Amino acid sequence: MKVVIADDEPLARERLRAMLAGEPGVEVVAEAGDGHAALHACAEHHPDMVLLDISMPGIDGLETARHLAAFEPRPAVVFCTAYDMHALSAFEAQAIDYLVKPVRPERLSAALQRVRTFAAGRAQHADHPGEGQKRTHLCARLRGSLRLIPVDDIRYLQAEEKYVVVHHARGEDLIEESLKSLEGEFAERFVRIHRNCLVARNEIVELRRAGDGHTQAVLRHGAHPLEVSRRCVSQLRDTLRHL
Repeated sequence: MKVVIADDEPLARERLRAMLAGEPGVEVVAEAGDGHAALHACAEHHPDMVLLDISMPGIDGLETARHLAAFEPRPAVVFCTAYDMHALSAFEAQAIDYLVKPVRPERLSAALQRVRTFAAGRAQHADHPGEGQKRTHLCARLRGSLRLIPVDDIRYLQAEEKYVVVHHARGEDLIEESLKSLEGEFAERFVRIHRNCLVARNEIVELRRAGDGHTQAVLRHGAHPLEVSRRCVSQLRDTLRHL
């Protein structure tokens, strides 16, 4: 069983590594000090299990787990935290187990057994993040590594064949998610202007009529206006009135 340990405290990582050394068939393939590094480690090593702290700088353990739920195959997540107040959120994030620090060897062994049971009956498709749990980043895969894109930096999302192009403050990236699911998750931030395009509400400066009679959305940071479909015009005008 391949394991990644993610904790921002080096001593906590060292203690978990020492306990795992006594477990037969277990190999620690990587360690990480934050959620971003944990996702990169998982993309590189494809672990069976991630021992994941909840309180970490940047992307916390709960959001990291929601990103891991989209990995194929999905690694089993076991949270290790100093607080028991996050237990419900942890299991909503599809955790296999929840260990409270200081982790006892017998509890870790029990968690490993749960992971083995999970692996034996693993579903063939990745589950989606829990309903109502909005991510703060989107995850783009780049030649075997990952790029995390802050949702706050995204200007618009445009569907192209089986991908969605994310246009953000630092350029463009492709993600393998549907525009419909993104619209549902981030309905408060993005508005649909076309069947293939969602735009951040705060990016729309004005709507104007083009020479060919089509309506266009002028963006705050866009080099070119975007076409608005006829069916979206009325609702979009209502949305802009309430911004």
